[in-house]
Amino acid sequence: MATKKPAAAASDYSEASIRVLKGLEPVKQRPGMYTRTENPLHIIQEVIDNASDEALGGHCKNIVVTLNADGSVSVEDDGRGIPVGLHPEEKVPTVEIVFTRLHAGGKFDKGSGGAYAFSGGLHGVGVSVTNALSSRLEISVWREAGMHTMAFAHGDVIEKLQTRPIARDEKKSGTRVTAWPEAKYFDSGVIPQAELQRLLRSKAVLLPGVTVTLVHAKTGERQTWKYEQGLRGYLIESLAQASHAEPLIPLFEGEQYAGSESEGFAEGEGAAWVVAWTEDGNVVRESYVNLIPTSNGGTHESGLREGLYGAVKSFVELHSLLPKGVKLLPEDVFARVSFVLSAKVLDPQFQGQIKERLNSRDAVRLVASFTKPALELWLHEHTDYGKKLAELVIKQAQTRLRSAQKVEKKKSSGVAVLPGKLTDCESNDITRNEIFLVEGDSAGGSAKMGRDKEFQAILPLRGKVLNSWETERDRLFANNEIHDIAVAIGVDPHGKNDSPDLSGLRYGRICILSDADVDGSHIQVLLLTLFFKHFPKLIEKGHICIARPPLYRVDAPARGKKPIQKIYALDEGELSAIEDKLRKDGVKENAWSISRFKGLGEMNAEQLWETTMNPDTRRLLPVALNGFDIDVSEARFTMLMGKGEAAARRSWIEEHGNDAEADI
Repeated sequence: MATKKPAAAASDYSEASIRVLKGLEPVKQRPGMYTRTENPLHIIQEVIDNASDEALGGHCKNIVVTLNADGSVSVEDDGRGIPVGLHPEEKVPTVEIVFTRLHAGGKFDKGSGGAYAFSGGLHGVGVSVTNALSSRLEISVWREAGMHTMAFAHGDVIEKLQTRPIARDEKKSGTRVTAWPEAKYFDSGVIPQAELQRLLRSKAVLLPGVTVTLVHAKTGERQTWKYEQGLRGYLIESLAQASHAEPLIPLFEGEQYAGSESEGFAEGEGAAWVVAWTEDGNVVRESYVNLIPTSNGGTHESGLREGLYGAVKSFVELHSLLPKGVKLLPEDVFARVSFVLSAKVLDPQFQGQIKERLNSRDAVRLVASFTKPALELWLHEHTDYGKKLAELVIKQAQTRLRSAQKVEKKKSSGVAVLPGKLTDCESNDITRNEIFLVEGDSAGGSAKMGRDKEFQAILPLRGKVLNSWETERDRLFANNEIHDIAVAIGVDPHGKNDSPDLSGLRYGRICILSDADVDGSHIQVLLLTLFFKHFPKLIEKGHICIARPPLYRVDAPARGKKPIQKIYALDEGELSAIEDKLRKDGVKENAWSISRFKGLGEMNAEQLWETTMNPDTRRLLPVALNGFDIDVSEARFTMLMGKGEAAARRSWIEEHGNDAEADI
């Protein structure tokens, strides 16, 4: 009698378990990695950005967005039209590659003669993501005396490229894309009108002379934006709408771009800006990189802040206007600033695929080096206005100091002796102060030398912190490291249902800084366990963060307009993306060198500051429950950290182990 072979267990890990996602499958599997999924606006924005890039290059004067009655959206421009001939390497129509391949597009070609010297769509995922997340997408291209059409469904070609000639007297060129966003990928299928209008208006502002039109097909309503004044008119209009506040001094505006002889910047890189200071009301702040709205700011905004601060500080010191005992900080100058900033960066690095925050470290120096001298000159030419501005920022500094002194009085009684190994900061302002809990003495040494001693404190930790999940609260201080952490931050251990006294808190941010490897991750987990179990209110109030040092440094040679660069990568994924980008930029294989940091101790003070500690260029991950119920999170911690949970932990690892990438 034959015996039946038992079926393979669901958790079997075999060759068949490895799935290769091809084409646009990764986008459909994980749409949130490539776009915002609250609504379809961002995938439509990708198409609008392409039209804007044509206008930025001087090839387009009209952009028309139509909300069609059937729920689709059309974007049409009168630019050059997407190339439709066979791609020299892929041997398929180029327009098909643009809409069906990730990391394909004209914007990777940054050298001289590239189709887009300055553009926003730099990840090469733009319209291919739009296509992947649309149930249908149609494209019409007018180019080379012909009209060329294609259609796609769910990212796949369903109507191949067809061409018909157009009359010579039409002389039409351009592109029209119509997309039907697929509802299942979005929380809501409705495009927010106010956001869309704001986006289109900003494009018109940043593209003087270009007409941007929004058409509602159902009602026939049309809205048109065309700005000749550019940034200045836009800021004045926005200020009037937001706060009705009059600027304290005339607007500070300027525009400057690097020339061919500029050291450290590519030709054409730079910024246009307009800045207003108001005494009250809401501030208006908008920034763009290559026409892409950066709603979460980034390094170009940090450069503007640095430039404004440097110029105002220089003016105040030159005229001896600063009262005794008052020290100006960047936030004093920036607190009442409204601005519109439009930066041009040749090869920008964004945080994530949706490009809401610029991460390019060079952008700080780029914008600061252009704005600081310009404002210094303007203030010295208009001394009366300079003194009015100085009065405003000094008042901000005095208000900040009074606020810090109030906090200090509340926490003055019962101060414990601070740990001897704590290297404290100079400021008492907890809204600004931060402490880094650093793994190891050697890394602690680099951190001490690299930090800003004004507001950054360092507490080096020796060895791995105790797993405190099952430690009673009254036994916590038997561990020296935990004792020192508690005393340094100024808050006593407490439970999730307690109401601890947080008035003694000495730092607004408590940053866990460990190596970017497995051991470093283990230390992170032990410290997170400590804070979740014994300092939960610090997590709840948003005081706990994880610093993210890079694992790799890539030294890239000069390429095209770009000088020699040091590029940092958090992990293998970012390293692969950087290498892929260098290849697409035409850099020869192995022309770049890769260094791997075995630990923080291998970084010198300058590298650690630039990559991990500088608030303008670092990547800091806030710790939050992100919607998880605290009881659910507690159960997960118990399973992961409890001493008697070995069986449950083993089962969980077997089930989820394939989801992790181990650096062993």
